[in-house]
Amino acid sequence: MGSSNPRNSPDGVLGRLGSQDTSGLVLNGERSLLISHEQNGGVVPVTSPLVSGRRDISRSMAGLKSFRDVEIDLEDGKVEKDRDNILRGYKPIKLRNQALLSGLAYCISSCSMILVNKFVLSGYDFSAGISLMLYQNLVSVIVVSILSSSGVISTEPLTWKLIRVWLPVNVIFVGMLITSMFSLKYINVAMVTVLKNVTNVITALGETYLFMKHHDKKVWTALFLMIISAISGGATDLSFHATGYAWQIINCFLTASYSLTLRRVMDTAKQVTKSGNLNEFSMVLLNNTLSLPLGLLLIFAFNEVDYLYKTPLLKMPMFWLVITSSGFLGLAISFTSMWFLHQTGATTYSLVGSLNKIPLSIAGIILFKVPTSMENFLSILFGLLAGVLFAKAKMRDGSQS
Repeated sequence: MGSSNPRNSPDGVLGRLGSQDTSGLVLNGERSLLISHEQNGGVVPVTSPLVSGRRDISRSMAGLKSFRDVEIDLEDGKVEKDRDNILRGYKPIKLRNQALLSGLAYCISSCSMILVNKFVLSGYDFSAGISLMLYQNLVSVIVVSILSSSGVISTEPLTWKLIRVWLPVNVIFVGMLITSMFSLKYINVAMVTVLKNVTNVITALGETYLFMKHHDKKVWTALFLMIISAISGGATDLSFHATGYAWQIINCFLTASYSLTLRRVMDTAKQVTKSGNLNEFSMVLLNNTLSLPLGLLLIFAFNEVDYLYKTPLLKMPMFWLVITSSGFLGLAISFTSMWFLHQTGATTYSLVGSLNKIPLSIAGIILFKVPTSMENFLSILFGLLAGVLFAKAKMRDGSQS
């Protein structure tokens, strides 16, 4: 969801994902993280989303579910610097009203990724989150490879030099997607979306101490409001689950670490490519390909093999249809996010990513019949609005700098 495949986003965008949440993205929110880096000259948290995203809850951006359930959320919303780099290799289809269509496609794919991941993990009671992430990433690798070989998109060849440079990022990426899956199994979608805001706080602190980047008072005020909403939301959560919250806290630190590490590694990675550039599809292919052997090892380490051998779910065609669709949704987050960014711009893209969390949270409460109270609902709404304020504050902060 990987929100993001984030798988793959929003728990997770994204590498998978989400995590869009992103938290775009899911980007599992987790799947929109890489777009964020190219857009801003640095990476900031999703659902991607995409995590945003698992994929959110992002299986967010990772991935795709960098780019699915997500998500590092694209809430940094700075000026459209280096936007051409992330759009390289992307050939949009010519349609009328592309801005509206691309926006709807992005919102639907990022929301659907997290909801489908939640349905698989909780609705089907599937207890092999690592296996789900692995399958979603495999789907992404196959589809991207086919599109690349057919000339629809362009990707960089995977060389040993590039793999060595990227490996530390990928290890964090895999951890981000897995923890997004684990947390999404126990926590409702709305609370995951709110808790992912903590990633923004950790990332901002990391930027301040590691990159000497200064944020204005409005940014810190919005971050403070996010912390308050997360604490109040957890305190009033009628379905509170300590294990789920523990996994989500770990996910926040891993998602922030992913974005900060990516910022350090990106320039070096570009230098070892043949073209001197690393577009999003190349990063999707790289992240998801490298995650496969590591994911296999973790399946044995967490003893998921025994569960997979015994569960009757793998004998159900409908179950395979659902998890396969989650893999395609994680990939869709990456395509639609690039399409939407190309048709509009960083400001619109960032605001829509933040506002998209509101219907996602409401849908999560209704579809999964989450028990809630007025206090908890207001805490969730407060956190979502704090995310919107943060996006606007980052836009102003970025344009001034």
